[in-house]
Amino acid sequence: MTKKNRAMLIGSIGAGKSTLTNALLERKGKAVKTQALNYSDWIVDTPGEYTENPFFYKNIMATALEVTHVLYLQDSTKQKTIFPPGFSKGFNKLPIGVVTKSDSDCADIEAAISQLRRAIPRGPIVISSSVSGKGIQEIRNLVKCNTIEEMEEYAKSISAEVVVF
Repeated sequence: MTKKNRAMLIGSIGAGKSTLTNALLERKGKAVKTQALNYSDWIVDTPGEYTENPFFYKNIMATALEVTHVLYLQDSTKQKTIFPPGFSKGFNKLPIGVVTKSDSDCADIEAAISQLRRAIPRGPIVISSSVSGKGIQEIRNLVKCNTIEEMEEYAKSISAEVVVF
């Protein structure tokens, strides 16, 4: 991973941020509830409360100053989203939508993509599974990109079953 590029993961409580962090960093072991900002190599894992409660948005905004990319996680087993429409436009960072738990029997991937697209009007959305490894390398590769155009070009080279733009 390019050292200058760093990604912040945001999403609801239980969306899979810590599990995804472990998968991206190839760490074994069970994810534990994030209580504070966790800096691990090129990833900043945030507590779900930071995104669920607008009172904590200032924490996300301050942390975003330290990163190049923001990963917006949407749990595909949940019907609701915590991201307001156009939420990614509030950050001058490269957005990556991530559908988590895509391998669950309860997954509604199309609904999760639709929810993310409302929050991220332009940018890639990765369908992922930390269990099977689906989308993990694609996320790493997208974080290596330095422009939205680079991410779009990369997304065109990947199966639409994993990355949509």
